[in-house]
Amino acid sequence: MALLSPRVPRLPPSTFAAGTAASFGVRCCGRGARCQATAASGVAAAGPPSSELEAIRWGSAKLQGARDEMEDEVVLRTGSLLDGFSFAAVFDGHAGFSAVKFLRDELYKECAAALDGGAVLSTKNLDAITASIQRAFAAVDAKLTTWLEQMDKDDDSGATATAMFLRNDVLVVSHIGDSCLVISRGGRPEALTGSHRPYGNNQTSLEEVKRIRAAGGWIVDGRICGDISVSRAFGDIRFKTRKNEMLVKGVKEGRWTEKFISRIKFKEDIIIASPDVSLVELGPDVEFILLATDGLWDYIKSSEAVAFVRDQLRQHGDVQLACEALGQKALDERSQDNISIVIADLGRTNWKALPVERPNLFLELSQAVVTIGVVSIGIWWSSFLALQ
Repeated sequence: MALLSPRVPRLPPSTFAAGTAASFGVRCCGRGARCQATAASGVAAAGPPSSELEAIRWGSAKLQGARDEMEDEVVLRTGSLLDGFSFAAVFDGHAGFSAVKFLRDELYKECAAALDGGAVLSTKNLDAITASIQRAFAAVDAKLTTWLEQMDKDDDSGATATAMFLRNDVLVVSHIGDSCLVISRGGRPEALTGSHRPYGNNQTSLEEVKRIRAAGGWIVDGRICGDISVSRAFGDIRFKTRKNEMLVKGVKEGRWTEKFISRIKFKEDIIIASPDVSLVELGPDVEFILLATDGLWDYIKSSEAVAFVRDQLRQHGDVQLACEALGQKALDERSQDNISIVIADLGRTNWKALPVERPNLFLELSQAVVTIGVVSIGIWWSSFLALQ
């Protein structure tokens, strides 16, 4: 169970002007929690929109929860930058902000170069796109590793990253770590990423566990080498180029014995920066895209998040306000983590005309009856056993 954290005050109303591509900051402070919101809007289409509803509208927010430091970051590069594609990414740092700081500009630059200025994206050839993005991620991680190794003091920082390349007809997602990207199809959530974590029964987690063990690593209480809970990230050089040094340090700190580390044989890097890449054709049923770090998803289900954003847009149509409100909702749900959110409204939905979603009374009544029945059976069975 997560520790309770004090609530922060509501974010003030946004004053951002529509149509700007710049980012602005708004900060608010509360007891033990701080937040920051940024906004950006622009058209991310192959050509100029023929109507207002064809313009992609962007919003983003960063909120610092109960953590001592804000290690999340949002990067937005909107407009027709990469052959008609916009770029958006969320970074979730750990063990410091150094890795995130390095990635803010470097990841976009390497991806833009590897994708030939967006020309590869326009082919919609998933194999070619995947190869290019994986090459870019590998180059960035190599540069970051060198940079971290050259620091005067040891820096164990790392960062997960989920990035998207968006045009009005297609979405490309590249992902390492435990952030998540969800699209809303007529109000139904569809997750396009799986968390790279060494625990759980889902296919992604099982594959990560198998890879880690094959590389010579081990898992304790859902943490790799008893340390980190994400299996793919930039940085984290103690699991890459300094694995043996990590073992020696662990002995000095009393975490392991000499006998234990003598049996460890590393074959590959334990943490890797190889991304999963997916491509989705955006049909008319896709309303918006929601990208956020795990500080949101660990406390709010994707169905709840999508329903909340739809209701926000139905009320006022402001993507930035919807971002801020969703982040605040996560804090209200006692999220202890930093939270970063990006929402891209594809401009296909007339939110003012969207009907208010009424609660399904029949479904709720049925669920209540089932719950009462299960409880009643449990009570009866307990009483029956007590009489034996």
